[in-house]
Amino acid sequence: MAATLIPPPLGLYVHLPWCVQKCPYCDFNSHALRGELPEADYTAALLRDAGREAADAGGRRIDSVFIGGGTPSLFSAGAIGGLLDGLRQRLNLSPTAEITLEANPGTGEAGRFEGFLAAGVNRLSIGVQSFQGHHLERLGRIHGGDEAADAVRAAQRAGFERINVDLMHGLPGQTAAEALDDVEQALALGVQHLSHYQLTLEPGTAFFARPPTLPDDDQLADIEAACAERIEGAGLQRYEVSAWAVPGEECHHNLNYWRFGDYLAIGAGGHAKLSRPEGHIRRTHKQRLPRLYQELAGTDAATAGERDITPDERPLEYLMNALRLTGGTSMADARARTGLSAAAFEPGLSEARRRGLMVTDPARLQATALGQRFLNDLLGLFQ
Repeated sequence: MAATLIPPPLGLYVHLPWCVQKCPYCDFNSHALRGELPEADYTAALLRDAGREAADAGGRRIDSVFIGGGTPSLFSAGAIGGLLDGLRQRLNLSPTAEITLEANPGTGEAGRFEGFLAAGVNRLSIGVQSFQGHHLERLGRIHGGDEAADAVRAAQRAGFERINVDLMHGLPGQTAAEALDDVEQALALGVQHLSHYQLTLEPGTAFFARPPTLPDDDQLADIEAACAERIEGAGLQRYEVSAWAVPGEECHHNLNYWRFGDYLAIGAGGHAKLSRPEGHIRRTHKQRLPRLYQELAGTDAATAGERDITPDERPLEYLMNALRLTGGTSMADARARTGLSAAAFEPGLSEARRRGLMVTDPARLQATALGQRFLNDLLGLFQ
């Protein structure tokens, strides 16, 4: 039986699903744009949805907003500003909230960065993926390496002080030297946050259907080790499996995910998690098709599915997120956010510690270096 829950911090995810074209590795709910972008109609739908979500929020303060996609920077600064103004009218958005917008180089969005900043966005996440033309072409990206660097510089000139650069490694045919060169170019731009994640072949993607040849495990280990050493040497600290930041520049919104926090979601296919004081933790997701979502937004039918996370499921659900953090979390936090006792994490916890996959401090839930390397095996002990 789960105990009474103290609701954790609350964030808001906003999904804008359109891209110029669908990348062959992408398994997100994104759609190649056909015709004119319906930004006015879609923004209106988002705000109807936000009005409906306000009841579930119950006046709780929202500490972060993440506008993802798709390619949200296809939307005009005016549309983003109107969206944020409307959200403030409907939800208890903290005046100091972190507000992140995803942007891609090469589609003209860089010229909108000043407008996004004026609209209230205070953090940009730029989807560079690589600075090398042949890899960008293989990934289906529409920008070149120079355009990627120019986009970061444009964001800096516009006044953005918080910028993340997304890089992928383990690309088809990629060498350790090429992966390291991508890292070097990102660091030379002076970014404060770097997301450096391995390409994986996800079901439902073009790459999964027609797999490219990827670096083998030994090559991947060499790439990871070389890049990690270089990023750390530049003063960025790894705080999550794939995330590095100058101290104090960590992504607050993603930290809330990894700490099993709560989050509302609006937009086609958006996923939410909410904790209730009486002990329920519920996940919901919205209709995936943009046109259907627009028609139903603001009604109960916009929610395509929902389910409670049962007490038996909570240890794994919690650890799938928390063990990605290099610093882990505390047992006290785990108990507060799951409503469970420490005994609920057994026998997996004792076995993980026996194998050297988790630290032995009884007050901590933290993977060792070995545990982070074999994270899937570690999580398997809690299934």
